[in-house]
Amino acid sequence: MTGYWIAVASAEHVRRGRAEGFMQVCHGKAGPLRRVRPGDRVAYYSPTVTFAAKDRLQAFTAIGTVRSGEAYLADMGGGFRPWRRDIAWDEAREAPIRPLLDALDFTAGQASWGYQFRFGLLPVGRQDFERIEAAMAIST
Repeated sequence: MTGYWIAVASAEHVRRGRAEGFMQVCHGKAGPLRRVRPGDRVAYYSPTVTFAAKDRLQAFTAIGTVRSGEAYLADMGGGFRPWRRDIAWDEAREAPIRPLLDALDFTAGQASWGYQFRFGLLPVGRQDFERIEAAMAIST
């Protein structure tokens, strides 16, 4: 059974993952990545363009499918060794979240809709994921 996930990271981090074919969440923690399975669908939400900055973006910035294999350690230098999963990224455009807020079950009617993104990886229903796919001009 396919799982559907929203991962959270700055757009600059998402763009690096897209270019290199991986996903990474929660500053490289392994635990959240062990929840996703090969074949699951993942969309990235980026609250900002730059990590730890106030340059608000609030958009879905990447979407793809988890490849086979397990989470693995990567070496980014300087002693930073984050956990990653390989992803087959779809061709997609970035899509702002605001037009979707009332249409998505996990945000509809919530004044503090962004609060749930603080965990870095959020399971969502298929219908919500398909709405995000449509906003990003994806057909599966």
